[in-house]
Amino acid sequence: MPTILLIGGLRVVVYPNDHRPAHVHVIGNSCEAIFKLNCLEGPPALRENHGFSKKELVRIQADLAVNLAMLCDKWSGIHGDY
Repeated sequence: MPTILLIGGLRVVVYPNDHRPAHVHVIGNSCEAIFKLNCLEGPPALRENHGFSKKELVRIQADLAVNLAMLCDKWSGIHGDY
């Protein structure tokens, strides 16, 4: 599972054997959240949350939005189309 970005000590991961639509897993602090990227227009949208607080999710979503083009590029490099 390639880590494609670190944000505040959290790993942003794309699994090579994962499914469409384009999404990332954010992992850390014994928590995991999955955000649909909505490439290329954005914004990223929360799909699942397992343990992050609302405040943390808002910060994560903002960080993902800032890096959206790169995240979509990495997804495409691993999986092809979004």
